[in-house]
Amino acid sequence: MRIAKISERIAYIGVNDRRTALFENNWPIPYGVSYNSYIIKDQKNVLIDTVEYGSDGEFLSKIATTLNGAALDYLVVNHMEPDHSGMLLSVLAKYPAVKIIGNAKTFELLQKYYGISQENFFLVTDGYELNIGSSVLKFVCVPWVHWPETMVTLDLKESVLFSCDAFGGYGSLDGGIFDSDYNFEEMFLPEMRRYYSNIVSKYNQMVTRAIGKLSGVPVKIIAPSHGVIWKENPAKVIGLYSDWAASKAEEGVVIVYASMYGNTANLADQIGSKLSEQGIKNIRTYDVSRTHVSYILSDIMRYNGFILGTCAYNTYMHPMMEHLCNEIRIMSPKGKTTGIFGTSGWNGAGVKALTQFAEEAKLNVISPVVEALGAPTPEKVEASLQEFAVAFAKAIKNNM
Repeated sequence: MRIAKISERIAYIGVNDRRTALFENNWPIPYGVSYNSYIIKDQKNVLIDTVEYGSDGEFLSKIATTLNGAALDYLVVNHMEPDHSGMLLSVLAKYPAVKIIGNAKTFELLQKYYGISQENFFLVTDGYELNIGSSVLKFVCVPWVHWPETMVTLDLKESVLFSCDAFGGYGSLDGGIFDSDYNFEEMFLPEMRRYYSNIVSKYNQMVTRAIGKLSGVPVKIIAPSHGVIWKENPAKVIGLYSDWAASKAEEGVVIVYASMYGNTANLADQIGSKLSEQGIKNIRTYDVSRTHVSYILSDIMRYNGFILGTCAYNTYMHPMMEHLCNEIRIMSPKGKTTGIFGTSGWNGAGVKALTQFAEEAKLNVISPVVEALGAPTPEKVEASLQEFAVAFAKAIKNNM
């Protein structure tokens, strides 16, 4: 990536990563991801976060080129995760006098990860303001968005919010760096929603709290650690994150099944057809063994209803459905209408396990459970299927 100007004082020096297959070694990133780093040039020069180690062989030269012979005075560590702090030791080796700005929790993690001397620490507290010449930087702690030490940095002169993981998303920056450079709805919205559902949604309350702390602060530009920089319409991404944190959803249903020999898949299609007859238009059906849970979670967050189905497998639910249930438990979706279905050969073990999971996760399950021993023929499931479809469709239409 080139060095790009955000303003006369502020430069983008990030990098695109299109080699990594799984973000956090868990979430697919077929369109890559950007690691965003920034330099503020003033009487005191400031680097805002670094990039993942090894992702950019020119990172140090970008810093040097941008500074044009001047010293690097401060390195702000908004977040300690290695995709943000991975080049920290390399920066410190090149600029040994640099002061590393962070809060008390940051420094605790810095010592655990990198063993850095306290001589380089510059401790800030929530709301601390640092004069760097023509501007003042303000540091706001936003714990658990999404690590305990996370904070954001405000450049008060130009009203730029360096927002760390907040307001970020998957996807490399394939050309420009600003929101105005892209058709956002087509190119970034799905990946931003998926990023939020995968990485951030567990911390919805903390996101709402963080946005509240920043309310009333004039923000003209939002510069996150991943994804586009919001210069034309920063209010748009604040609105998206606010809605997602408040669990606002579209009317629709996600049907997810695990099937060994096709019986549970057959029943999933029957449920989809019955819901369509009830006027439900947005129906997404997934085989959990073929579609990564990352994409399923994104649609579960997007729509206000989801239905889980499984075959029996070794006296329990199918392992891939168990994996999805574990991610749903972590995600802890609120305000969703839920249904359960399944098939088995003799004892209904899969449905029993799903029902137990739903009870423990405190999901709003609509009755009846649709279940069949063996093939889900009409004489076995028609009555419960029709009853379920009517009740579920009514519930999600009222859940808006």
